[in-house]
Amino acid sequence: MRNEDRTRRAPRAQGRKTHEGRRAEQRGQTRTVQPARRVAFDVLRAVSETDAYANLVLPPAIAEARLNAQDAALATELTYGTLRRLGTYDAIIAAAADRTTDSIDPAVLDALRLAVHQLLATRVAPHAAVNESVNLVATVSGRGAASFTNAVLRRITRDSEQTWQARIEDQARSDDERLALRSAHPVWVIRALRRALIAEGRGEELESLLEADNASPEVTLVALPGLADPGEPRLPYAPTAFASPGGDPRGPVEASGGTIRVQDEGSQLVALALTAASPIGAGERWLDLCAGPGGKTALLAAIARQHGATLEANEIVPVRARLVRKALRAVPGEIVVHEQDGRELAASRPGEFDRILVDAPCTGLGALRRRPEARWRKSPADVAELVPLQTDLLSAALDALAPGGIVAYVTCSPHLAETTGVVQEVLRGRSDIVELDARATIADVSRSPIDLADEGRAGTGSAQLWPHRHGTDAMFLALLKRVEPVNASGKED
Repeated sequence: MRNEDRTRRAPRAQGRKTHEGRRAEQRGQTRTVQPARRVAFDVLRAVSETDAYANLVLPPAIAEARLNAQDAALATELTYGTLRRLGTYDAIIAAAADRTTDSIDPAVLDALRLAVHQLLATRVAPHAAVNESVNLVATVSGRGAASFTNAVLRRITRDSEQTWQARIEDQARSDDERLALRSAHPVWVIRALRRALIAEGRGEELESLLEADNASPEVTLVALPGLADPGEPRLPYAPTAFASPGGDPRGPVEASGGTIRVQDEGSQLVALALTAASPIGAGERWLDLCAGPGGKTALLAAIARQHGATLEANEIVPVRARLVRKALRAVPGEIVVHEQDGRELAASRPGEFDRILVDAPCTGLGALRRRPEARWRKSPADVAELVPLQTDLLSAALDALAPGGIVAYVTCSPHLAETTGVVQEVLRGRSDIVELDARATIADVSRSPIDLADEGRAGTGSAQLWPHRHGTDAMFLALLKRVEPVNASGKED
């Protein structure tokens, strides 16, 4: 059962109604749908058909609908909860409808997914979930589709979540497929995460990791050093990190003028590690090579300002480059933001920089808590496509280092091909680069002891953070230092 494949096809255009749906509207037969459910449905449609990310689409949708705090919380839970368990819900829908999900109209399918989440994973009254969903489908797709929706949902309400779970797991062809249906992760993602944990000697933590991926993450804030002080409650690791006191974090962020920002604690730690890998000298030149959307850039800029270092940033995508410039407004001074291919920029500046952050484009498998739709959108082919780019970016960055300079290679993915595999490939045959102990550096930065497994990492100093172990995104970090190359005689050139 390849649920991940079913969800990656291109649905019909958002807002396009069937002929019957248009006739229903013309006859005045449209029905009222509760605003929070309508917002959640509209976000699901945007995710399905335009590859939008819910964390970018949902906040403006809530604001446009003028939802109160209670309805905004409901819309958020319905959106993220549905997206996290999409593959499992598709299997249940297929069983209840006695047809494959790719034969169901895409808008109707999204409404069904939303309804199944309410029926099986929330305290929403079943009659309310069914009636609202039928009304929603009648509005967007007409009475025939509404009748189909009603029949499918009535069948689902006859059995418990446990019964439906057991029913779809009985159809699995392997233990990994059963785990995929239980944990709502594609099989290939489960296997990649298992391999990464086994590399640390922690394979038994897999189910804990999968559970953490399906939990709602806390909102974490960063206080830019020298420009703002962390609030309470403080978080255990990054000295710049603290938890949102509750509610919408936009209030304190806007009040601070951007010196307080939303940023995962793991993202803060890997940026801080680059600055702490060696003492900072006045006049150092720093580069954030893949800077969008600018969170780590702003943190680096604030620290560079404290130490008299100069930072440049680069982001090839113009929209993301604008986000970088916006993020940097809170930091006094002018910071150049280039819009070039990072490989070309680094190649044009050989030996110029003392510290470079390569926050490489990746599959994002480390941020499935925040971007749950990514698990259904990505495939092994994406890894194969990204690894050569990651390798080229890291190689170019190393060439742009001055002697003694350090590159932080970072991915928001624990996939071994994107992490240690890239580092090992780049280091092969290079005598001018040594790997530093990233685990020790993070431990030095951290406010409290941090469990960074090193079993199975012999010969590598890389560090891997985890949602289930650290409460952060699964950020990977390798620190690479440029030294004088060694010639054939064993002496430094």
